[in-house]
Amino acid sequence: MSAVSVRDVTVAFEAFRVFDGLSLDIEEGEFIVLLGPSGCGKSTLLNAIAGLLDVSSGQIWIGGRNVTWEEPKDRGIAMVFQSYALYPRMSVRQNMSFGLKMAKTPKAEIARRVHQAAELLQISHLLDRRPDQLSGGQRQRVAIGRALVRDAAVFLFDEPLSNLDAKLRNELRVEIKRLHARLGKTTMVYVTHDQIEAMTLADRIVVLKEQKVQQIGSPDEIYRRPANLFVAGFVGSPQMNFIKGRIEGSGTGPEFVSGQRRLPLAEYRFVSKPRPGQQVVLGVRPEHLEIAEAGTWPGFKIDIVEPMGADMVIWCSDGEGSIQVRTHGSRRATPGTPLTLGVDVGQVSLFSAETGERI
Repeated sequence: MSAVSVRDVTVAFEAFRVFDGLSLDIEEGEFIVLLGPSGCGKSTLLNAIAGLLDVSSGQIWIGGRNVTWEEPKDRGIAMVFQSYALYPRMSVRQNMSFGLKMAKTPKAEIARRVHQAAELLQISHLLDRRPDQLSGGQRQRVAIGRALVRDAAVFLFDEPLSNLDAKLRNELRVEIKRLHARLGKTTMVYVTHDQIEAMTLADRIVVLKEQKVQQIGSPDEIYRRPANLFVAGFVGSPQMNFIKGRIEGSGTGPEFVSGQRRLPLAEYRFVSKPRPGQQVVLGVRPEHLEIAEAGTWPGFKIDIVEPMGADMVIWCSDGEGSIQVRTHGSRRATPGTPLTLGVDVGQVSLFSAETGERI
């Protein structure tokens, strides 16, 4: 039985439909991330699950119960928002216990839950401070702790790290993943536009664009076998290289051809059988290209070098287009130097130029 089940849900604001018949099953104990650009509907879907938005049609089930028309407080969920929304005149302890007091939870039970949550989040030493005495990362830990004390089966996170600087985001991302592991069977649904958060946190990722699900899969599936051009370009940094071309047949099997570039596709796992002459887009990630003396594609020259510490991104061109190559940071690279690139066909993706879907 799924922990959360969104069944043929439509969410509409007057004539505008945000979602139209969307379905999604989230298993117990799963960490699922809703990923997509601003305006794709990911927060709307989270709010519908939470009960903060009414659905126009369809059903939402949580823990085996139909909660479509239940109030948020009755759904057995806890939510962490982008803004901390802490009471400024209350201490950390009071902020974390406020919801339990309103629910008339016994004092001993409140103390136990606050202590347990504070220990998990490493904020026990902050319990008597007020929010204005805390850093941004500490405030977000308190916001998570306030949700944690509710002892809910499902946690909903709406871009909780987007207000933090890069260092704090990295630290809290690790803490959230560690928290999920410690809680065991707790289900987490997490909204973000940050692909790094999605790839590092998720058991499965739901990629959204323009209120439609583009692909659902593990981080590895999303990365290695993107379902379409949008997913391929949205996930990955630096972005995947895209090269327009066509399919040609030969005695050894189909080949990708683009100008002077050719790539035999005998080892490529096609989703559907290609047609000779079919217009396609080949995608290859910068980290899946090799700089070699005898490679697949000769005739490139280095244009720009971007040192990134352990890694280096090299922009190179052969007159037909520009390609990014990600290589080791210790490599010596000088603009104007000729390059030959090696391409592993097992690491590339092919998409229909007409539909954008994987072939």
